[in-house]
This record gives sequence, C-alpha cells and structure tokens, in this order.
Amino acid sequence: MGIVALATATGALSVGRTEGAAALPLASVARSCAHIEARLASVHPEHCALSALRASGVASVEGWPLLYADFPAVTKPSDGRPPVRVLLFGGIHGDELSSVSVVFQFMAELQQRQNRSMHWRVIPALNPDGLLRRPATRVNANGVDLNRNFPSPDWQRAALPHWRQQTGSDPRRYPGPDALSEPESQWLAEQIIRFAPDVVVAMHAPLGLLDFDGRRHEAPERLGFLKLDQLGTYPGSLGRWAGEYLGIPVVTPELPHAGIMPTARQAAEMWRDLEQWIVQHVAPGLPVAPDIADRDARQAGPWLTPPPLPVQLRGVLPH
Repeated sequence: MGIVALATATGALSVGRTEGAAALPLASVARSCAHIEARLASVHPEHCALSALRASGVASVEGWPLLYADFPAVTKPSDGRPPVRVLLFGGIHGDELSSVSVVFQFMAELQQRQNRSMHWRVIPALNPDGLLRRPATRVNANGVDLNRNFPSPDWQRAALPHWRQQTGSDPRRYPGPDALSEPESQWLAEQIIRFAPDVVVAMHAPLGLLDFDGRRHEAPERLGFLKLDQLGTYPGSLGRWAGEYLGIPVVTPELPHAGIMPTARQAAEMWRDLEQWIVQHVAPGLPVAPDIADRDARQAGPWLTPPPLPVQLRGVLPH
C-alpha cells in the first residue's frame, strides 16, 4: 500500500515526543495487563496471555506502554494479492470501558484461529491513562480528546473555534493545543503510516449504532445488532483525517453501553458481519489518496514522502 506523508495546513508533519511525555514506557506489558485486568471485570488474565501483546516502545503521558498485537494472515488470497490489513483499536476514550474489553476478547479469538485470511494489528487500549484513572476519563492525562487531535487539513483553522462555538468549550472534547500534540495520537498516526491499513476499525461506546467515514467505499448497513447511522466528522477527528482526507475507510462500531459488554452472541455477529463486509468491499493495497480537492489539503502538501521516524521510535516501532 502506498505511504504518504501526513500534512497539516502548516506543512509536513513531524511526529515526535510530546513535551512532558515519558520517552520510554515506565511499566512492563505484564504490569500493564495486571492493571487493565484489575480495572475491567470482563478482561481476564488469559486474554493478555493469549493475545501476544507487545510494548511498542512508546509511552502514554503518564508512562504506560502503548500495547499492540499482530495477527498475520495464515491463509493467502487465491488470486495472489496480499492479505487485507486491518487496524483495530479500542479505548481512545478512556471512559468507554466496553470498547477495550470487547477488543481484548476478540484478540483471544484471533490468536486461536488457524485460518486467518487478514492481517490484523490490534491496539486494545489507546488511552491507558484515561482508562486507568478512577473514575475513568474520556480525555488523556493532558486533558485532550484524542479523537479531536488528528491532523485533518482544517485543524489549525477550525479545531479550536469548533470546540469553543459548537461545544461551549466542553473540556471532554478539547482538541489540544496543536494537531498531534499527544503521544497517543502521534503513535496511532504513525501506525496508520507504517502499517498502512486497508481499513481502520475504531471501537467506541455508548451510542448503540454503527458509524462510517470514507469516500471510496460503500458503508456497511449493519454489523450484527448495530445499524448504520452516520454521525459526520469533526475537525481533528480520525474519521475526517483518515476516512475523508486519506481515503482509508474508518468503521466505527458504537457499543450501546460504556460499562456493559454486549452478549457473546451480539459480539460474534458484529465481528462476523465486519469480516464479511471487509471481504466484499475492501481491496488490499489500495493506495492512500489524500483529497486534493480540499483547499487546505492543496496548500498542505506534499504527500508522497513519508516523514522520518523520530529518534526515540527507531528500532522499536513495528513495521
């Protein structure tokens, strides 16, 4: 899949460590798992053990490692094309507990499968600081809504005015001082560049619907018990940046409860429908295509040279 440089209205993106963030994780994978298991009743020790979680080498603001697991395809497409690459994450909002738990449970299932036909990269808890606080918080430890912190071309012009005018400066939706000001959003942006997913799946709660952003793919009508109800995008949201601007489909299952898990049957039907939609509608290796019709995007370019990895990520960031 083609790799593009991230760009904002001020120029090409340079991803580095946020001031005040830990340069290296201050906890091990095992210790992180123990804290997550203590926080979430539906995550059991075997979920961490079976998921083959790894530390990325990048830390949250408070020093928790940002964890991921890779589940490569076991079977390859008969037509010789590369397997579809899926980036799945939960817990971008720390108080959406079920979005973390359901991803942990799905990872345990993926690990046991002998016929995986897609390459899954899974990030169960993107915002560990918000998750592990009591009470849990939507925002990260810097008070930033990570899902308003991505470098959509309109971020500099519109993110803060939108926050003030449309949300009344709601602290739960603060987009941050700059696009990609946070280590967690920086790292997810790097994953999207380096892993080059064909589709991104962002687990959320508690709206009880299916959201979708993308200009080159037909949206799924439903995933199990979740029916399509597109919410639109916002300056700095992942849907606006990755879905609308980069052209990578972003599928967003919104579970109906932040603190209550779907039933086993509901979860199984949701994952089944997701995989069927991917097989039918997502072609592997489709190049990222920034929307050059966007005025800010035209000013922001170029997009064809990937930004260099920051020094502290070299050798530890998965490719």
